[in-house]
Amino acid sequence: MNPAPRLFDAHLHIIDSAYPLVANHGYLPDEFTIADYRARVDGLGVVGGAVVSGSFQAFDQGYLVDALGELGPNYVGVTQLPADTDDARIRELHEAGVRAVRFNLVRGGSADLDDLELLARRVHHLAGWHTEFYVDASTVDDALAARIAALPAAVVDHLGMHADGVPRLLSLVERGVKVKATGFGRVDLDPASVIAAVVAVDPTALMVGTDLPSTRARRPFRDDDLALVARSVPAEVLEDVFWNNAAALYLGR
Repeated sequence: MNPAPRLFDAHLHIIDSAYPLVANHGYLPDEFTIADYRARVDGLGVVGGAVVSGSFQAFDQGYLVDALGELGPNYVGVTQLPADTDDARIRELHEAGVRAVRFNLVRGGSADLDDLELLARRVHHLAGWHTEFYVDASTVDDALAARIAALPAAVVDHLGMHADGVPRLLSLVERGVKVKATGFGRVDLDPASVIAAVVAVDPTALMVGTDLPSTRARRPFRDDDLALVARSVPAEVLEDVFWNNAAALYLGR
């Protein structure tokens, strides 16, 4: 059971075969519908979340818009956009509940890194969106770190992925970047120690998510991943980590 009174699931995927799926390195995921998601998190205290576009969904928005319409106002979208997306489309997606653009530097499927600053700043200016990064922090050099830290708002997925990247991750947190405690079955680090380190630097930086359905992870999300997070942070910031930090970023609450 979720040890916090409520959870904003900061990272989940909805996979509906009625919408386009694109094989990524030969991989296509199994279906994971809204009904599947609701059944899986039943009893975990989830009352909101961020539906994140995966590499296998590329630039399709249809599934995301429809999913947000069904999930309700406590759910938002994190999408992948081509750099030439026009302003009107960005505003339409905002009205549908999208709140962030994603750069997938591990699997691809998103805009090129060369488009990072222009696209990230444009969506923030137009709609107040932040930018999310699926990236192995151990591969982030000084130049890329400076670009990420200089953005109006940025988030790193999955605790930065690798133990060798933790110093870089923490330096980004010092400069205002947020972090998702997600995907424990896909990372090469000790989640508990990294969670504690992030909170020690900035208790407002950490957000929790299930990463369901955990596509391509060595193991899928387990309910006790939430208990691990709870054990790794001071009791006085537990509600912030499970709800308040994400609600402030995604819902403006």
